[in-house]
Amino acid sequence: MAYNDNPFAEEANVNPFANGSSARGSTVDIPLDSAKDLKKKEKELQAKEADLKRREQDVRRREEALAGAGVVIEHRNWPPFLPIIHHDIANEIPIHLQKMQYVAFTTLLGLAGCMVWNIMATTCVWIKGGDVGAWFFSLVYFLGIPSAYFLWYRPLYRAMRTDSVLNFGWFFFCYAIHIVFCVLATAAPPFVFRQQSMTGFINAINLIGWNSIVGIIFFIGAGLFALESVISIWVIQQVFSYFRGSGKAAEMKKEAARSTINAAM
Repeated sequence: MAYNDNPFAEEANVNPFANGSSARGSTVDIPLDSAKDLKKKEKELQAKEADLKRREQDVRRREEALAGAGVVIEHRNWPPFLPIIHHDIANEIPIHLQKMQYVAFTTLLGLAGCMVWNIMATTCVWIKGGDVGAWFFSLVYFLGIPSAYFLWYRPLYRAMRTDSVLNFGWFFFCYAIHIVFCVLATAAPPFVFRQQSMTGFINAINLIGWNSIVGIIFFIGAGLFALESVISIWVIQQVFSYFRGSGKAAEMKKEAARSTINAAM
């Protein structure tokens, strides 16, 4: 009977670790950046970070200089989904004036709503076979919205914030024109507006017999303009009461007299 010298010896073909390369498979070489490349990228990042800090300091320095000079920096924040204007009544307008400012802002939005409704009404007239020129004029009237913001709402906002007599005077002049326009739009006389281009009561009465639905739409538009007129009259009365009570009216008279004397000299 034959015995093996080493019974625990394993055969080469049984040992799974006999050929390590075949058991693990082929290796994959992953390229790594050299130390010089890493240092170079680190320096570039540090340089960019330093440049950003320098720019932030420059912007902060300019803002501080403008604030020291009395220049108010206005950041666009309204409407929130597409900021196009600066508007922050709660933080920039005194508490006792915020109600007037909010109502004035309501008249600006109300004017925009009236103009949008007017475009819808003239579009219905056009679809029903009416005058296409009236629809074109309604688009022209809509351009008064940005004009209203720059001509009377922003001056009022700045006047409420800074008590500027000049801004108050400009607001009264332009807002009075706004009120006259709204009153005329409520009636829509043909000698002022192109026929069927404005949703006033006169056009609504003329159209109700031609098409009842279009006539009703025009009546609604006339009612919106009437409401806009009433609220606008309340706003100008309230602002003028504050302006006169705060002594700004006397200051404006003195300023006007001083300007007249300087012009005469």
